[in-house]
Amino acid sequence: MIELTSVIRDLREELGRALAAAEGEALRFELGPIELELSVALERSGQAGAKVRFWVVESGAEAAVSAVSTQRISLALQPALAGTAAAPFISGRAEAHER
Repeated sequence: MIELTSVIRDLREELGRALAAAEGEALRFELGPIELELSVALERSGQAGAKVRFWVVESGAEAAVSAVSTQRISLALQPALAGTAAAPFISGRAEAHER
């Protein structure tokens, strides 16, 4: 299982690479809402002051976590660039060697 924060961090990094790849490209895409649908497991430890953590269940791993209750959640994320109200633009390529 993967922590939900790791999934969102990795998505942010991928979008950052796509933004960088869009610089100077004639064809770019306006980045709109991003919808994620995930299977998550909720973990709450019994210690005082403990946090609730969400774990994303990896593909094919649901049978392995049958002892833990899993739920499907949908997240709608609206990407925005810090310090601007303008919509971000991305390119279809994340790496220069893909050209």
